[in-house]
Amino acid sequence: MKQLNYSILLLFSTTVLSCSTSSNEQTFDSSDLPRMTQDQTEKLIEDFIMAEDGAIIEIPPGFYELSTQLILDNKSNITIKGAGMKETVLSFKNLKTGGEGVKLVGNNIIIQDLTIEDAPGDGVKAQHTDGITFRRLNVTWTNGDKSKNGTYAIYPVQCRNVMIDECVASHSRDAGIYVGQSENIIVKNSLAFGNVAGIEIENCDNAEVFNNVARHNAGGILVFNLPGLPKADGKGTKIYDNDIIENNHENFATAIGEGPNGNTVTMIPPGSGVILLAAKEVEIYNNRILRNKTTGVAIASYQITGFPSEAPNWSPFTTDVYVHDNEYDRTKGFPDLSRELGQLISLYNAHGKAKTQDIIYDGIWDESISNDITTNPMRICLAEKTLKDLFFTRFSLMDGEDNIEAFADTTPFQNCTVSVDTNVSAMAEM
Repeated sequence: MKQLNYSILLLFSTTVLSCSTSSNEQTFDSSDLPRMTQDQTEKLIEDFIMAEDGAIIEIPPGFYELSTQLILDNKSNITIKGAGMKETVLSFKNLKTGGEGVKLVGNNIIIQDLTIEDAPGDGVKAQHTDGITFRRLNVTWTNGDKSKNGTYAIYPVQCRNVMIDECVASHSRDAGIYVGQSENIIVKNSLAFGNVAGIEIENCDNAEVFNNVARHNAGGILVFNLPGLPKADGKGTKIYDNDIIENNHENFATAIGEGPNGNTVTMIPPGSGVILLAAKEVEIYNNRILRNKTTGVAIASYQITGFPSEAPNWSPFTTDVYVHDNEYDRTKGFPDLSRELGQLISLYNAHGKAKTQDIIYDGIWDESISNDITTNPMRICLAEKTLKDLFFTRFSLMDGEDNIEAFADTTPFQNCTVSVDTNVSAMAEM
């Protein structure tokens, strides 16, 4: 793995406590920062409201207690700049209305060098923005009851040209770093921990996720395509050179049907490294997928959720997946039994009950393409150098719950490759 930049390494080593041993990691303690006065806080709010195109909003060091959102609406070429993640902290614990702490809409916006704490909804959200850079942001929650935390820490949705670099996202009840319904995306050099999902790419085109650490989440890195969204099937994601380690945190997401904030990630079993759900054209390579107690990589179609799986311009099947040259270590406990997928893996895997799996494939395929899964109709290609030593299970689920079978044979999924084309070169200088 390439080394993370010095500043983010410094943050890891000096502001994250018990990072290597505990799932209860905390970001740095901001209580020692000087509290900004009401006048200073109102000046910050005014800077957002009055910003003209091309403005630089500089936020001096200190702890800002905000009772209103910071909104930048339809502005271009704006830079929002704190004094550093450990120096400038925006706290939204007193915000009673509105969802996001910071909301950004416009073009060519940069937000960097600050911490956002305790937003009631999302920490920082960008929407309908072409050119958005999140750099050296720390977004977190300090509540004791994590189920009351916000949904997403860093949340660009319906955007183009998204850069997330050297960020830290923790304790969100859905995804720490979530990119949804967007195009042209880089997520790099970042840390996601203590979330339900560490990093999620959902209904997106042309994304690269690399040089990140996803650890102590329920699930490390997700690529989903969900039905019924304004942007349907996304395709083209590369996940490489990441450390996806010990994602064994409890899943504290609000279940669908249990309140207004229920979400699909409630189904993720703790102990999941990488999960693909109805994903299209995904390449996973050169990652360290270590000590995730349920499975290292899960390849699944949307039907496994049990939810309705028909929508316009959308397919429930995961197709065109290339998994190769990753490192695995399954020596971390037993599969989680709190979620149905974890129960399935524990009871029916091809290597004995209660065995952690390195790679699973739900074995659901499009029968209009072939009536035989051994023809590999969904083009699932496995080229791990140590494949013969890995625990692989392909399930047979299409004949109902009373006829579940599990197979260890990888032969149908070997000796093939999938070309996943991404091009984020134009974003390299963002």
